[in-house]
Amino acid sequence: PLIALVVSGGHTDIIYMKNHFDFDKIGGTLDDAVGECYDKVARVMGLSYPGGPLVDKLAHEGSHSYKLPLPLYDDTYNFSFSGLKSAVINLVHNEEQRNNEINIKDLSTTFQDNVIEIITKKTMKALKEYNVNNLIISGGVAANKGLREKLSEEVQTLKNVKLTFPSFKYVFGSLDSVFSLEDPFSTSPIILIPVIVISLPLAIKS
Repeated sequence: PLIALVVSGGHTDIIYMKNHFDFDKIGGTLDDAVGECYDKVARVMGLSYPGGPLVDKLAHEGSHSYKLPLPLYDDTYNFSFSGLKSAVINLVHNEEQRNNEINIKDLSTTFQDNVIEIITKKTMKALKEYNVNNLIISGGVAANKGLREKLSEEVQTLKNVKLTFPSFKYVFGSLDSVFSLEDPFSTSPIILIPVIVISLPLAIKS
């Protein structure tokens, strides 16, 4: 048994895998997927597409200095990122109206901290509630260094839980060479198998 966290431009899902080819979707996004939210926030901050890697990079260079919401920060396994996206858009608009300079690094840090906090809380809850010792992260946002660092830190507080990430080259393609990212969490390409299976709509019981 395992928990799979699927995070991409089209998905933010938590999947419980009982046995091979036996999956239950226990939670998912109610609006924007996390990768979609990253790209929209990046665009309003004037960053190029795809925005996720750029926001992640800037988030490691700034401070958590802005106030942004933690939407659907509850005990369910569902996600909602539309409110967080709208909060960033409104913040940028209001600051521009006041002729105030936006600290893009700090805004990236605050935004990413909130996203990761929400995802991590719900993922860790699933691990404990379903009593599994394997966690797989898949999808394009699995390349996010902030998410990798936070999940790795939290999983270390549990006993005998194995955390598996795909190598950057499987989720980022050629982008890893552009941004010169290091991959301290690289794992076997076997991760591609559950990623493909989880992506099949018929394999997931909504």
